Amino acid sequence: MNLEQLRGFVEVADLGHFTRAAESLHLAQPSLSRQISSLEQELGAELFHRARGNISLTSAGETLLPRARRMLADADAIRSEMAELAGLQRGRVRLGASPTLCISLVAEAMGVFHAAHPGVELLLTEAGSHVLIEQLSAGALDMALITLSDRLPVTGSALVRTPLLTEELVVVSSAAQPPVTTGVGIDLDELARLPLVFFANTYDLRATTDAAFRAAGLAPTPVVEGAEMDAVLRFVERGLGVAVVPAMVLLDRPELRSVRLVDPRLARTIGLAHRSDVNPTRAAAAMRRVIVRTARELVERDPDTMALVAAAVRP
Repeated sequence: MNLEQLRGFVEVADLGHFTRAAESLHLAQPSLSRQISSLEQELGAELFHRARGNISLTSAGETLLPRARRMLADADAIRSEMAELAGLQRGRVRLGASPTLCISLVAEAMGVFHAAHPGVELLLTEAGSHVLIEQLSAGALDMALITLSDRLPVTGSALVRTPLLTEELVVVSSAAQPPVTTGVGIDLDELARLPLVFFANTYDLRATTDAAFRAAGLAPTPVVEGAEMDAVLRFVERGLGVAVVPAMVLLDRPELRSVRLVDPRLARTIGLAHRSDVNPTRAAAAMRRVIVRTARELVERDPDTMALVAAAVRP
């Protein structure tokens, strides 16, 4: 078994087609087919069901796929670290984060990191916490910023999830319009009577707000439903409605006005996840330190709505 065989196997599994996989790998199709056949002979099991126009994984293929992804990711990490030591390149960091964090903590951390290490390649994957956990476990990411909750899948002891900070969820409205309430806060009953802009169902934040409304016996009617983060903020800025967002979203957004959500007060905990069974490259270790430092600075900037939970992450 070699890495070329595993890479070919993963590509065919992802694309479901030998010809497209061969083109993606810049191989002739017969060469790729021989690689897969050789791998199957070495393992003593067929990895694909081969029907005309339809390629699917066998049970053996489904078992091999996550392990093959991890082996390829480990090999890439080794190459990256060896290249750093040899001075051939300055590394690469594969970071995953939820959409609400990409416009706040991630943007701040990446700006700081790039200024200090301009030669390091930064690869960002934007997805929900469930997807990021799966990609991290498969070796497709070096680390991920996720929302910690009981709903996240348990993927084994090799995955470390370290809390970084907690932040309140606040109600935002257009700064060009009158405040939505005259009080210091707004409760769910008041909020349910306002025109609401709801996130897509894939957002962790949507699950949190839906659960809060259900617990209060409320069924608000959204003015817009299924929007992504940028669209939600733009709709609110234009006065289309109000939205429940994390406090960090308000950084450098003077077009938005916020009010605290009370009774109940909602918050979320942000954590940094990584695999303990893979040694981080120097670049990845440096990025972890920058993320922790940036989180601490954001808390110091607005201690009323955010609190630091963990002050350090081991490199």
